[in-house]
This record gives sequence, structure tokens and C-alpha cells, in this order.
Amino acid sequence: MASELADAADWYKSSYSTGSGNNCVETADLTHTDHRAVAVRDSKRANGPALLVSPTSWAYFIDGLPGR
Repeated sequence: MASELADAADWYKSSYSTGSGNNCVETADLTHTDHRAVAVRDSKRANGPALLVSPTSWAYFIDGLPGR
């Protein structure tokens, strides 16, 4: 499934990521696909596993971040 997600998704890194981009969390909006989720993965393992989170759970997570 990870390679399927990697091919089908537009992945985004945080604007707080370092210039090298090697220690980042990437996200992809898959709510418009059959997965109907937000995907989260480690940028160092782009072909590795991705965590799928419901849009509601992702919104709660983002709302709970400091400075939001």
C-alpha cells in the first residue's frame, strides 16, 4: 500500500522542515480518494509505511498544536 500511496499522492512537508528535508514528517490529503484519509509518513522512508488518519482525527491533532 505504501508504494500505491506514494504514486497517487501529493506529499507535503512542514514549512518548519530543515533545508536538507531528511528529518521530516510528510502528509498527503487522500480525502478525495477511496482511502478518505490523511496519510502521514517519514520522509526518510518515502516507500515505507504510511499512517492513515481520519480527517476528523487529523483536524483535532492540528487544532491541539501549540501556537494554533
